[in-house]
Amino acid sequence: MKISTKGRYGLEAIVDLAIHSTEGHVNLKSISERCGISEAYILQIFLILRRAGIVESIRGAQGGYVLSRDPSKITVADVLTALEGPLAPVDCIIEGTKNPCDRYESCVTRELWEKIMISLNEVASSITIADLVQCYNTYTSENKELEYYI
Repeated sequence: MKISTKGRYGLEAIVDLAIHSTEGHVNLKSISERCGISEAYILQIFLILRRAGIVESIRGAQGGYVLSRDPSKITVADVLTALEGPLAPVDCIIEGTKNPCDRYESCVTRELWEKIMISLNEVASSITIADLVQCYNTYTSENKELEYYI
């Protein structure tokens, strides 16, 4: 499974929003400038995240976006699942898949894919946005150049 730019940039933008949430509502332009991502693309991402209940928007001159919950209550899995869909290396193991492949019952690799999916979801569910903000604060307090990796 490969996480798309939508997932990577969305997670980066959410972390940026969490970092700057003490300033009140954060506008997309400032997130765009800090993250180096086009404002139009961030808008598309935030529309999805708003529908998923991860962010809330406020209109008007002093408007912008805020997290809908405390950063310690939003996981990496919440964000990636909203943007990417189920975190699974192959489609046939996703719960509710209507047409798994013809070899589903006798597939010798299905158990491997299921274990990878379980591990991926466990890791993504165990890391919160607050954890990533803490990582950011550690890097910036040590004057290291920050790079976003998952």
